[in-house]
Amino acid sequence: MQPTLTIRDFELYKGHLSPDAQCAVVDDIREVLRAAPLVQPVTPSGKPMSVRMSAAGRLGWITDRKGYRYAPLHPNGSPWPAIPQSIAKIWKEVTGLSRMPDCCLINWYGEDAKMGMHQDADEGDFSWPVLSISLGDEALFRMGNTERGGKTESVWLTSGDVLVMGGEARLKYHGVDRVKHGSSTLLKNGGRINLTLRVVDLAE
Repeated sequence: MQPTLTIRDFELYKGHLSPDAQCAVVDDIREVLRAAPLVQPVTPSGKPMSVRMSAAGRLGWITDRKGYRYAPLHPNGSPWPAIPQSIAKIWKEVTGLSRMPDCCLINWYGEDAKMGMHQDADEGDFSWPVLSISLGDEALFRMGNTERGGKTESVWLTSGDVLVMGGEARLKYHGVDRVKHGSSTLLKNGGRINLTLRVVDLAE
């Protein structure tokens, strides 16, 4: 499968998910969140993040005063639910990999939420891609470099878009500057869901 657009080595598959497929994924996410509710995490410095988070899979990514890390349990002490098949299917379709992700991070963006420029660098093997799925309101996604600073480019991600960060893009800084509230009707109360699929362990 070929990307619709490649920007700074980030591969974008515009509108990969049909409206029906988006609804099916959202339904599955709601089931996950019943077992693993969204939480508002804090950074190691104690600053609350503007997004709310949960996860599915063998591991979930968490942040608190102890640092950034992967953990086998939700902050409430329960195991993370399995990654729904509707989401695993997207990973297979787009990446073509037989190795399945260990974590599906779930980020919910409200009207004023954003995500500062960062690297996805807590995994054990950076040869595996990171796959990002956008659902709901549009988000202005910024793409940078492997070091902080320098020239960046931005693109609006819309509901149903799939983005792959692999190869040269795997450790490039990226973030979400803002969300266009009310730009999608997928979620009843608005907002944006971002799913990030990651292989955590070393290559097998």
